[in-house]
Amino acid sequence: MSRRMLWAGSAAFPLHNITMVDAYLYRPSRLAALIRCLKWLFGALLVYLAYVALNAMDNGGGGDADNPALLVVLCVAALIVPVKDLFAPPKPVLSVQVASGTALVVTLPSLEELRQIADRIAYAIDHPEAEFTAVVHQYNTNNYGPVANLNGGHGNTGFKL
Repeated sequence: MSRRMLWAGSAAFPLHNITMVDAYLYRPSRLAALIRCLKWLFGALLVYLAYVALNAMDNGGGGDADNPALLVVLCVAALIVPVKDLFAPPKPVLSVQVASGTALVVTLPSLEELRQIADRIAYAIDHPEAEFTAVVHQYNTNNYGPVANLNGGHGNTGFKL
């Protein structure tokens, strides 16, 4: 049985298929977060306009159907998540890419620890006799499921649990 596998949760990657290992600070795209904010605001405006139009029809075209408090509540609700992303600090990331185009991404609070793990993986690729173990615990996140995030790859449908 070959022990030349990189395990991340229940996902296993053969070391000979790894094409790149890199530890870096991931900086979220401020432009993408700003665009997401504008989309949410536009959606809130559409909901508000639909509310005003329905209210005007219910009142027979007369009366005061305008409710600016609702617009404020919709805008605040629509901006909570995107604004949080807009001001998110950089996050240390270990990225492992495989020949199939799949990528494994692991985060830890310490960039130095991720760099040490990346060095150990690269050493294990170059030296078939080398073995190492690094246990990375999943920190308190709102992420349910495996620690690994798989992106790309031909026919990749994600995890089937």
